Amino acid sequence: MFATVSCGSKAKKNKDSLDGEITISGAFALYPLVVKWAEEFNKMHPDVKIDISAGGAGKGMTDALSNMADLGMVSRDIYPSEVDKGAVVFAVAKDAVVPTINADNPIINDIMKIGLSREGAISLWLKNSVKTWEQLLGMSGNTALHLYTRSDACGAAETWGAWFGAKQEDLEGTAVFGDPGLAQAIQKDKLGIGYNNLSYAYDEKSRKLNPGIAIIPLDVNGNGVVDSGEFFYDTKDEIIAAIADGRYPSPPARELFLVSNGVPVKKEVKAFLEFVLTKGQEYNIPVGYISLSKEILDEGLDKLQVVDK
Repeated sequence: MFATVSCGSKAKKNKDSLDGEITISGAFALYPLVVKWAEEFNKMHPDVKIDISAGGAGKGMTDALSNMADLGMVSRDIYPSEVDKGAVVFAVAKDAVVPTINADNPIINDIMKIGLSREGAISLWLKNSVKTWEQLLGMSGNTALHLYTRSDACGAAETWGAWFGAKQEDLEGTAVFGDPGLAQAIQKDKLGIGYNNLSYAYDEKSRKLNPGIAIIPLDVNGNGVVDSGEFFYDTKDEIIAAIADGRYPSPPARELFLVSNGVPVKKEVKAFLEFVLTKGQEYNIPVGYISLSKEILDEGLDKLQVVDK
């Protein structure tokens, strides 16, 4: 799936205002928040046009380094080789990847009690040795299990695999393009299991899980059951709080980044990044993300003051 949002005003141009164009490409994970930032930035600078497209973290990095986009949205760790090629990285928010299943799974009550351990994830996505839900849960029965993963180079797959020691290319399953595509696959398949970024598991307005989607609680301590302190998935606000205080592990919680090829020189791009790293942070939690510490944000602001050679 490829989506484009263009933010801009048709209002009469103000000679004293900031103008120009900003192109942003990349991770589905960061897309909803960047759209919100762009909308709020446009209220202050209506003569700046911002085009945003979601196509995966890999595309965001590639587009930024090739100057096809001013900024790339990246939802995974940055590789040293990318920094060597000129990537300048700005940490802008934090969210998480969660394991998703169909809300009408025939044994969902058992799934919610037992949860998903690291060992279970390994047996699924890494070894592909589990073929029934009962096998995954250590029960008797033969309810088929349908495994899904991502087909596009993306931070969600990289981060999800990192939780149990795998890389995206290691992950087994029917490959589906994009976060929305994988969510839709799970919604249509009562026996399916996959993984999604928070923004595609929960509805932004109601803060509840999207229709047809459920999240398997992580059995973080590996004791074979979901303890009371390990269940915080009913609403987006509950899991955001769990990510913020560390109850939800990292990975699959992770920082999200905007990346440029060298220090940005376009005045509108620098102004947008300054907004994101300051006032823009107040929109993180309302949209469903976590704001970063002042120290991390100040590191990004300091990078904007460096003269790129």
